[in-house]
Amino acid sequence: MDVLSDVLSICRAERAVTAHFSLGAPWALSSAGVPGVMLRISRGAPYWVQLPGEPPLQVAEGDLLMLPLGTAHVLASRPGLVPTPFAELIARHADGARDENPLVFRHGGDGEATEIFSTLLWFSAYSRHAVLRLLPPLLHLRQGYMPAGGSLAGALQALVQETLSRRPGWRLSAARMGELLLVNILRERLGEAAQAEAGWLRGLGDPAIARALQGIHHAPHDDWDVARLASAAAMSRSRFCLRFKALVGNTPIGYLTAHRMTLAAEQLEAGSLTVAQAAAQAGYESDKVFARAFRRWAGVTPAAYVKRERARRQALAGFGEGAAPST
Repeated sequence: MDVLSDVLSICRAERAVTAHFSLGAPWALSSAGVPGVMLRISRGAPYWVQLPGEPPLQVAEGDLLMLPLGTAHVLASRPGLVPTPFAELIARHADGARDENPLVFRHGGDGEATEIFSTLLWFSAYSRHAVLRLLPPLLHLRQGYMPAGGSLAGALQALVQETLSRRPGWRLSAARMGELLLVNILRERLGEAAQAEAGWLRGLGDPAIARALQGIHHAPHDDWDVARLASAAAMSRSRFCLRFKALVGNTPIGYLTAHRMTLAAEQLEAGSLTVAQAAAQAGYESDKVFARAFRRWAGVTPAAYVKRERARRQALAGFGEGAAPST
């Protein structure tokens, strides 16, 4: 039973934007946050990364940084320097849309040199709502810590270098590499499921709850109820509900509803379904009832949601700086 593969088979990185920064100490750069997943890998002198309210963290050559929700952060050759906003350098060095031309610039002084290779990825709605939210704001993967992830990180660095020549297919290659990195990162997180925060990833660590989750993910639009899900888990209803809530952080039906809404959001963003069609597919007899349920889940109507997310996706063409990060 490989429920993780079932879940991640839905996840797709739909757009990739790459960048290469050549930096000489002293230097410091601040990101206001980006509407996507940021991956960074470096070579040369180590540097520091700091998130708001957190202590600075040193990053060595070959380490991989992942910001799953594009959180605001500062990069610097040493802590305490006044940073230059990325947005200023993007405006200064822009060469057309960033999804067509990688962002390249030099910055800083004449001290130790650091090269940073970045890839900004826009993942599909399911990935953003059901997967990336399970991860902490910053993942620092030290070189050699995760063998498969380490080799992929090295390949990602080579890919970013290759994009400077704009070879055909670079955007698709970068997106697929990002997907592979996410899969390997989540495999490691699953191994730490007992320490993870409540969510479906932690639920997969329990064989009984994993069977119920597998049923939901295999057939999300089936006529599920608590009794049927408890039967799939081979547990009594009361014990199943308590165990499910403790591990997943939601009731079984609450999780099922959220999963259906996430799948509907994916289809609505892609333009493959109308609101009425999404309502029917999610098991709602009325698109108005569906719209109310969707608003409770997303905080906005289906139409407003699609408009907002398409605008955020488009912001990647400007490397996303200053755009609202994922919520």
